[in-house]
Amino acid sequence: MSAAPVDLEHLARYTGGDKTLNAEILKLFDGQVSEMVGQLLSILEQRDARKWREVTHTIKGAARGVGAFAMGEAAATAEPVDPAINHDRAVEVIEALRVEGEAVQEFIASYLAA
Repeated sequence: MSAAPVDLEHLARYTGGDKTLNAEILKLFDGQVSEMVGQLLSILEQRDARKWREVTHTIKGAARGVGAFAMGEAAATAEPVDPAINHDRAVEVIEALRVEGEAVQEFIASYLAA
């Protein structure tokens, strides 16, 4: 069985396990996931390596902070890619981030519905 997209035990280290605080943090992250992955698509077209690194680094830190470790690893893989030099690889890592982001968002939706 694979690990959950969000490690709630990790998140509990920061929230004391408070479900209301967990929900608040996860809602914020949920809103950022699609926005940041969408930014990468725009940055890809601009071929801006600096902005690419900034956004992927932000995704990596935010994902790891909430316990979305697979998404954090996907962002870590994406971070060193230069969209100006390797467009095809950039497209691949965006897709990986999108897939991981969707899994996280589905997990968050289930968590909030419970």
